[in-house]
Amino acid sequence: MDLKEIQNLIKFVAKSGASEVKLEMDDVKITIKTASDDSRETTFVQQIPAVGGAATPQSVTPVQATPPATITQAATEESVSDGNSKYITIKSPIIGTLYRKPSPDKSTFVEVGDTIKVGDVLCIIEAMKLFNEIESEVSGKIVKVLVDDSSPVEFDQPLFLVDPS
Repeated sequence: MDLKEIQNLIKFVAKSGASEVKLEMDDVKITIKTASDDSRETTFVQQIPAVGGAATPQSVTPVQATPPATITQAATEESVSDGNSKYITIKSPIIGTLYRKPSPDKSTFVEVGDTIKVGDVLCIIEAMKLFNEIESEVSGKIVKVLVDDSSPVEFDQPLFLVDPS
């Protein structure tokens, strides 16, 4: 089993909400455990050779699962000073490079004035050569885009303002 297959399995387990998954194949045994702690999910992957006799863990690797976009009520100073306290701020769940388009020749995922619903992809954040789709956890209308395309973003940095009404 290669790294890409393990990463896909981790994403599937994280989305399913399962707390533990064990997978046993011909020569590999994998256990994936997720523990939720204050909205941060950590996934542990344990790979054990499935050779007869007593099996000892070969590696235990903590992998940060991509959490959904963090949402807070108008947390930015800019939105408060503009009187936009009724808007919801969608923040970056990870550090990386934000892309507003799925590819350079395609149109942007969302624009100001677009109506979004829960689960809609808002942007992509590239972190360590992995492209993570950032999905909305709120329905509403995009009021403001706070980050430019192809720009670096920090954890918890405001990305979009959404009017939930």
